[in-house]
Parts: sequence; C-alpha cells; structure tokens
Amino acid sequence: MKTQLQRFTYFLSGTIFAIFWASASAATKIGLESSQPFVMAVARFALASALMLALTHGIMRQRLPSERKIWKQLFIYGLLNITLYLGLYVLAMREVSAGLGTLFVATNPVLILLINAVWFKQPIRLNTVLSFLLCIAGMLLAAYPLYQESHASLLGLGILFLSMLSYSAGAIYFARQDWGDLHILTINGWQTLIGGVCLLPFMVVFFDRSANVFAPQWWGAVIWLAIPVSIIAVLLWLYLLRDNPVNASAWLFLCPIAGFAIAAVLMKEPLSWHTFVGVVLVLSGLYLVQRMKTAKKPGS
Repeated sequence: MKTQLQRFTYFLSGTIFAIFWASASAATKIGLESSQPFVMAVARFALASALMLALTHGIMRQRLPSERKIWKQLFIYGLLNITLYLGLYVLAMREVSAGLGTLFVATNPVLILLINAVWFKQPIRLNTVLSFLLCIAGMLLAAYPLYQESHASLLGLGILFLSMLSYSAGAIYFARQDWGDLHILTINGWQTLIGGVCLLPFMVVFFDRSANVFAPQWWGAVIWLAIPVSIIAVLLWLYLLRDNPVNASAWLFLCPIAGFAIAAVLMKEPLSWHTFVGVVLVLSGLYLVQRMKTAKKPGS
C-alpha cells in the first residue's frame, strides 16, 4: 500500500509532467518559425543529453552502461522514444496546430492499453475502462471548440499518429526491460544521445542554410524543449512508468487540457466552458485510476 506521501509525490509528478510535456507543442511551433524540423530536434537532443550525461557521470558519479544487453536496450528505446517518436512529431508539427498536437498525445493511453491487452494478454478491468472513458470524454469536450478552428493536412495527421504509435511502443518497451542498477538519469541521457545521433543523417541530408535563422526565440524554444521537456518531463515520465505503465499513461490525458491553457496564453487560442468541464472529467478519471490497486507489469 502506498503512503500518503507516496501518493502525493506520484500526483505531483504526474501533474508537472503533464504541464511540461504539453508545452512541447507550443514551443515546437515557435521554434519551427525560424528553423528546419531536424535542425531544431538535433540541437534539442544534443543539449539535453550533454547536460544529463554531465550530471549523471560527472557530478553524481553514476556508472557507465557496460553490459552489451543494456546498450542494446538503450539503442532500441532511443530509436523508439527519440528518433521515431520525436523525429516524426517535429515533422508533423509543421502541418498541424499546437492544439491538435497536444490532442493526439491523449491517444497514447488507449494505444498503450491496447498493446498490453493484445500483445501481452493483459485483462482489462472495469475500473480501467470507466476511468479511460471519463478521460476521453473530458479530453474531447475540452478539444471541441479548438478542433473546429484547427487546420491540418492528412499527411500531418498521419505522421502524428505514427509518432504516437512509436511513443506507446517505447513506453511498453521501457517498462518491460530490466535496467539493473542503472540510474534513471543515465538511461535518459544515453537514450536521448543515441536517438539524436540517429536523426543526425536526416538533418545533414535535408539541411538548407537559408531556412534556418537562429534568432533568440529559436534558442528559447530549444532550451525549453531540452531542459523542462526532454530532461525534467521525461525523468518524471520514467518515474511514473516504473510504478505502472498503464496507470502512468492516464496522465497523458491531462496533457491536452494543459496544452489548451498554454496555447491560450502563447497562441491566443480561446478557452471556454468546454475546457473547464473537460478538466473536471479528466481529473475524475485520474482519481479513479489512482484508487485502483497497482496492476502487475506487462508479462510479469
């Protein structure tokens, strides 16, 4: 049984994760105004991985990954969670609005649940179904006014959906692996570096010098995406995943709500009563998930 402090820490971690993660859409749109997608992505991952690896190995003196098995896991996780997910995501954000970007994040809990059920033959509880229905209803209600005014290409929506599939697969993969005593910051640092290196050839091939103007707003977007999003939010996400991947995925439902609020401030997108009622429904679903007993990890 979790103590009150553990419950509060879990709730606070999930809330901060959702806010920071939701801010990525707006920050990406701002950065893309003066940069090519892969240029911004590689710069973000280079900065984030350098900071994390310097901290974990240089200051905290955590051990380097030494096992061949661990390096293989880091490569696969970096490929799924950085190269494919965020590489596709930054491409899609040229074609879709910030609102739709955060909206699609909410598909991940459903995808994670389906992957668990189909691939690992995990039973689906009634409470889980009810909580996800509440979250879906809240997400759709909050998204409705913005969705009517959003514009996106079929190509952009298709790329965005593929990125979400990769994200969900990465979340399941991370939760199923034995990482031994490797520190969570070490895992995040190396998987970010590996994923960024895999994107580097695409950046070189498609690089157009005239399309990149490294203005202050570009640097601000890159720094925000590197530190609050790639470092803090991802570390919180890995913490939530280690507790339970299905329960952790419920926090992704809160991302569109936070995303709408951020878009209202930065992009001047309107808020309405739909948003506030949606928040209530989403939080109700999250509370139901929190009350559930901790489920077994996939494959256990």
